[in-house]
Amino acid sequence: MWSFPPVDDAIDFTPACLGEPSLETVYKIDKELYVCDRVKVSYFVRSTDLAASRQKGDVPMFECAGPRERIFFDPSRLVCGIVTCGGLCPGLNDVIRTITLTLRWEYNVKRVLGFRFGYQGLSSKTQEPAIELTDESVDNIQHLGGTMLGSSRGHQEPADMVATLCRHNVRLLFVIGGDGTLAGGHAIAAECERQARKISIIGIPKTIDNDIYFTETTFGYVTAVEEARRILGHAHVEAKASWNGVSLVKLMGRDSGFIAAGATIASGDVNLCLVPELPIVLDGPDGFMAKLEKRLDRKHHAVVVVAEGAGQELTAGAGPVNKDTSGNVVYEDIGLYLKNQIKGYFKQKGKPATVRYFDPSYEIRSCPANASDSAYCLLLGQNAVHAGMAGKTDMFVGYWNQHYIHVPLAAAINKRKKLDIRGQLWQTILTTLE
Repeated sequence: MWSFPPVDDAIDFTPACLGEPSLETVYKIDKELYVCDRVKVSYFVRSTDLAASRQKGDVPMFECAGPRERIFFDPSRLVCGIVTCGGLCPGLNDVIRTITLTLRWEYNVKRVLGFRFGYQGLSSKTQEPAIELTDESVDNIQHLGGTMLGSSRGHQEPADMVATLCRHNVRLLFVIGGDGTLAGGHAIAAECERQARKISIIGIPKTIDNDIYFTETTFGYVTAVEEARRILGHAHVEAKASWNGVSLVKLMGRDSGFIAAGATIASGDVNLCLVPELPIVLDGPDGFMAKLEKRLDRKHHAVVVVAEGAGQELTAGAGPVNKDTSGNVVYEDIGLYLKNQIKGYFKQKGKPATVRYFDPSYEIRSCPANASDSAYCLLLGQNAVHAGMAGKTDMFVGYWNQHYIHVPLAAAINKRKKLDIRGQLWQTILTTLE
């Protein structure tokens, strides 16, 4: 259902490695199940895309994830660290638990540290010391929303964070987060290389927005869609309870409309869907207001979904642009703006309309992962450990064409995967709206 983000055919997806893995692994499975670095997953899936890519040169390939027969780190001497950054997301605790138990049970790593409240926990000015992650401390956390380690946003100096890792003798760090977190991981890896420190940095892509490049899905997205669908069901009931009732639901999605799109398809009750990839035209015969009015004239109730990043061209002021601690532009509340515009429009028309506004953003992102995301988190976490133990670094574990893959952080950061408004997903949405 997702269209592929643009890619340069000449891009090299080979992840960095700290050195030759020379140690026999302690992770014991059937010999044929170990994965070799030569095993690749094609970026292109369709035969026409593959043929066109071959005509230009080498086909872009991802390195396949999985346990290696030879590893780089000696587990008996290894200290590992885990940090969770950015906004909350369903599945964070699942990943923490999986990484901890895979390291301890499968690789016999004796010490795993959890750094508190995001990259702030790696700073020399941290407000909370790192905690020891044990079998007991991660027991049953997969059933809880949020993250047992806490999270935060904001920039920390890479050299300061590397100094903290060295102080704790951490040689393998797992960073769990979205685009900003992965960019921070890349900066830490670059500083480790500059200092000639053999420290592995492995990312696990997290965001309910599903906007990370070069992975089909990020963990938390499926749960977010499921929770959003539940909210839309309530919104539909509220809309039908009033003559010309309008339920306006704002869902997360700063720059990409995947949650709004996925929830719209899953619900079947949405009549208008607004996403950041398309500008909102309020007025005119084909504008939003005219379409909403036609819907109310015909059915006398409507459910409208708007992604938080949609319509910023309508709400942006003339003053300076405000940014949060992560450097993201602080968006105006498009939901409240549309609520007022809808009420004003129908008042001017002399038509009754009851507008109810739903903003379930924090409710959606703070819930536990559903069954699908929990299973996904487990596999992402396990493959992250396999990559780190093999000495891979400056990369994250993604999912592509039913395979888990290694993606260099530099290839994916500072970009946003966008909803293709010419693709199958958006066309499917258009056929469900009425």
